[in-house]
Amino acid sequence: MSGDKNTVIGFILIGLVLFVFTWLNRPDPAQVEAQQRYRDSLARVEHARQLVEEKAASTEQPTLSSDVQADLPDSVRAAQRVQTYGVFAQATEGTEEFVTLENEKMELKITSKGGRIYSARLKEYRTFDGRPLILFDGVDESSFALTLVSATNRVINTDELYFTPLAGEDSRSVVMRLVMGEENYMDFRYSLTPDDYMVRFSIQGTGLNGILSPNTNSLDIRWSQKARQLEQGRKYENQYTGLYYKYASDDVESLNAGKDDEEQISNRLKWIGSKNKFFSTVWIADDSFFATRLQSKQLTESDYLKEFTATTSVAFDLTSREPVSFRYYIGPNDYQLLRTYDKGLPSGSALELDNLVPLGMKFLRPINQYFIVPVFDFLGKHISNYGVIIFLLTLIVNIILFPLTYKSLLSSAKMRVLRPQVEEISAKYPKQEQAMERQKATMNLYSRAGASPMSGCLPMLLKMPILFALYQLFPTSFELRQKSFLWAKDLSTFDPVITWDFHIPFISSMLGNHLSLFCLLVTVVNLVYSKFSMDMTNTGQQQMPGMKMMMYFMPLMMLFFFNQSSSGLSYYFLVSMLITIGLTFSFRFFVNEKKLLLQLEENKKKPRKKSGFMQRLEEAQRMQQEQLRKQKQQRTGQQRRR
Repeated sequence: MSGDKNTVIGFILIGLVLFVFTWLNRPDPAQVEAQQRYRDSLARVEHARQLVEEKAASTEQPTLSSDVQADLPDSVRAAQRVQTYGVFAQATEGTEEFVTLENEKMELKITSKGGRIYSARLKEYRTFDGRPLILFDGVDESSFALTLVSATNRVINTDELYFTPLAGEDSRSVVMRLVMGEENYMDFRYSLTPDDYMVRFSIQGTGLNGILSPNTNSLDIRWSQKARQLEQGRKYENQYTGLYYKYASDDVESLNAGKDDEEQISNRLKWIGSKNKFFSTVWIADDSFFATRLQSKQLTESDYLKEFTATTSVAFDLTSREPVSFRYYIGPNDYQLLRTYDKGLPSGSALELDNLVPLGMKFLRPINQYFIVPVFDFLGKHISNYGVIIFLLTLIVNIILFPLTYKSLLSSAKMRVLRPQVEEISAKYPKQEQAMERQKATMNLYSRAGASPMSGCLPMLLKMPILFALYQLFPTSFELRQKSFLWAKDLSTFDPVITWDFHIPFISSMLGNHLSLFCLLVTVVNLVYSKFSMDMTNTGQQQMPGMKMMMYFMPLMMLFFFNQSSSGLSYYFLVSMLITIGLTFSFRFFVNEKKLLLQLEENKKKPRKKSGFMQRLEEAQRMQQEQLRKQKQQRTGQQRRR
């Protein structure tokens, strides 16, 4: 009986745990609404697909040829269109017209076929080869269509229909009207604001009750765009070209830029953006998108990099009380400009378009965001030459890190003056099995003298995050685009000094079909400095096998890493390396090594407390030595038993 009672209590407790878990993890009302909209959208898409199939099946019968149809009376052809398209019949024929909207920043062409933006040109910029900078142009490069279901279950795509252009409030606005009857129409309204890259766009229907399906509470939209090659160096532009999107109340994400990718998103989105290396077309909802499917496809065509497609839905009021409002950002990926669109907005409503500029991973982004970019902007307000700005930026970074650099150089000097004593220790323990004794005696010498081998590595470790941050920033820094310096025509891309048109296995895939001059200079200087640095910092200790080759291998790898990257980045490394070399030689000139050696000898006479690092190092050495002793005893025992 007791066992049955315990079993019942156990089941009750399990039930309570499941109830509490379910209650704590229940979706909030916004999630329920989003999921319901997602299911409704899928149902509408499936319904539309079935209608299309039924329509196709019903028309699988002999049709009249175009020549015969041309001979039919107008009334007969009109009746055929009404039978096929219903109330949309009058919009299936027309002449394509274009309306041009422009301000100081851009020129847009709006077509009456589909009522969409046909082309976009940015007036202030040109491509790398001097052509007008057009982000897209024509139906083959960009498309936009609503999928409408009529009250009679006809499925219509708006890109097949002709809209009627109507004058807007001023010369920078236009209304494209899809007429379905005298009192029944749908308006696409476009308007530009002066001296801005934002385009206002809204959709509003009038008299659509009885025209569209009574179940219509949202609009299904399909938008696509091909990303043109606009910059020199297809590989690196393709690397920074992708389809980005922002969740309604969360972070900015992107599809994989290195391969074909696809994502089905049930959560609400605030915007979807086709991003090139330096320019973007971003489609922003005043409310949100939901039930979104995003696709990114790699293109091998010479003029295009990728093709992006978004199939999504937006809430729509069939009674036409409120329009569906959007914005298009069609402009440069200028970090400071993109940040201005969030001024005055609460944090939860921020667009965060500045995330289109890749400032690096989360731990690197603050370095660019709060240090490099502000310094760049400050210097850019007073200096027009970005080669000079990069030089000054390099000086500032080195001045900030100079205390650590000084400590590193001082550590190297200490190791250098102690070299004869280290060589004596090596002579005292020459055998391989005496390696632990030799290492222990060497570390004891450093400890008593007040020298540390690790202190020379600290400045380099602290410099690495800055170098990684610059590696992310410079190739995509809009400020460097088409800015020349010395022989480099564009500091945002490579500066070829030698080029070839044929493919060389491995070389072409790693280096491209060119050699960049700044990158070559960095490689040569780095090789020379590596040789000099190894000679200077030789402490007399035995080096690990292959370490010398590794010191030469790393500078050579820079040639492969940076040959296709930003010449401004290579220039930064070159200046930084020359400053380091200058400081090294200056330090050797000003520091009296004999006096430094006397100081180290005095340190040996003083009682010195071991640092935590040295204690841990000695403990590790003791344990390793004990382990080696046990292994030696085991081998001796095995040999005796044999």
